Amino acid sequence: MRRGYLHVTRFPVQRKVIESPALAGQPLVLVEEVRGQRRVAFASTRALKAGVRPGMTLTAATALEPELRNFPYRLKDEAQALAALGESLLGLCPGFQRDAPDGLWFDASAAHLVGGERELGARVLEVCGEQGYRAHVTVASEAFTSRVLARYGSQRVVVVPEGQGARALAPLPLGALEDSAAKAFSVLGLSTLGEVAALPAGAVTARGGVGAARAHARCRGVDDTPFTPEPLEEALEDRVVLDAPADTFEPVQFALKTLLDRMGARLSGRQRAAVRLTFVLRLDPTGEAQVPLLLARPTAQAKLLLDLARHRLGELRLERPVAEVAVRVDAHDEDLGQQLALGDAPEGDAALESVLSRLATTLGEGALFAASLEAVHRPESAHTPRAFHPPETRRGLLSPSGPLAPAPEPAAPVTVWRETGAARERPSRLLAQPARLDAEVTASGEMVAARLAGRRHRVTAMAGPERLGGEWWTDTPYQRDYYRVHFEGLGPAWVYRDGRDGDFYLQGLFD
Repeated sequence: MRRGYLHVTRFPVQRKVIESPALAGQPLVLVEEVRGQRRVAFASTRALKAGVRPGMTLTAATALEPELRNFPYRLKDEAQALAALGESLLGLCPGFQRDAPDGLWFDASAAHLVGGERELGARVLEVCGEQGYRAHVTVASEAFTSRVLARYGSQRVVVVPEGQGARALAPLPLGALEDSAAKAFSVLGLSTLGEVAALPAGAVTARGGVGAARAHARCRGVDDTPFTPEPLEEALEDRVVLDAPADTFEPVQFALKTLLDRMGARLSGRQRAAVRLTFVLRLDPTGEAQVPLLLARPTAQAKLLLDLARHRLGELRLERPVAEVAVRVDAHDEDLGQQLALGDAPEGDAALESVLSRLATTLGEGALFAASLEAVHRPESAHTPRAFHPPETRRGLLSPSGPLAPAPEPAAPVTVWRETGAARERPSRLLAQPARLDAEVTASGEMVAARLAGRRHRVTAMAGPERLGGEWWTDTPYQRDYYRVHFEGLGPAWVYRDGRDGDFYLQGLFD
């Protein structure tokens, strides 16, 4: 099996700097409790240059670098963030396997779909770069080969051909073994993996036992470690703990960007698009505020989600400072993308979507609606407004089928009107009940004016008639002539003349 390894150098430190850009270039460490002592788990580049090393006590590290800043190392948060990074790669690979704390393997079997393994590695780095990470990628046939070359190699992307693992590993230092076997081989005066691979297998086993034999085999490009893809969590949620409780929006905004960049990448990797999100602001010392965000249209675009989140949370007034920001995707749908019309620009469409989502969030779910076709023939009742919901998943070759799949319910017949012309246009606003017009009609039957609510409106233009009739099999049959009439002081309107009483009625208005 061909597998890749993604190594994000000091991943927890990079993640901390991404969450707090002001820390870039500063000496900092992530510390954890070890037997009652606070010890360094990871250190930034500047801290390392000052002599700080992982495993050192925080007191000793601060003595080397007085300006050193320290933050807690939360293993659970780092594991979740690494899994989120793996999910963002699912658009390029079928699965991934975490290698905490700063790497993961990914299945490279689909590399031919993106132009080959080297192109796959470049695409993986591009996805990481979009989230702010610097990394290295190696594609090989063995787990050990791909991992060690990504961690200790100098090139950003390395592809090791089948059967060439030993040759690729040979120049690497003995420390790349990262286990007790390295010390045993160093006693023999060896310094590279190539020198280890050149030893007789029998002598290695006799002297060092099973552990040394395993390390020797890996140096020769032999590794049967299985690839176990990570199961995906059903819930899509993430959080960022602020360095200090914030009583202004700026620190919250940085946290939102980090969260939504990661969430957008996770959604894209799963080929999903968010429909409804909830932001949870945990307050200091207690309490929380939950803020829902309803999208006008499913999307996985982090920039658009951030713009909407800023609008939704920017003017929020809270009684206590914010200690933690979390986001949860409550509803999502298949990401089908969007087909733009010829000449349209994505920027304009994104701006419209932003406006629609803001309206839906500010005015409520019922503010935006879609027209739902109804199985009736009467034109003013042929569609009804319904609240926005994501489209149903399409059935196809990859959808559930066969005897275990539930049979779809038969759809009711729907009448779709396909007439064209000005008289056959339908209004955007329908009256709940048609209003009778006191019409002034010429001898030929043409309407020249009408009174509505006590006011006279002259007719300046009139198109029609569109003669419709039906529902004779019910208790309320109809026979009508529909017109598009432009009234002075009222604008274009939809009017019909009832065939039963000969009167005119106002049914709707055009915007």
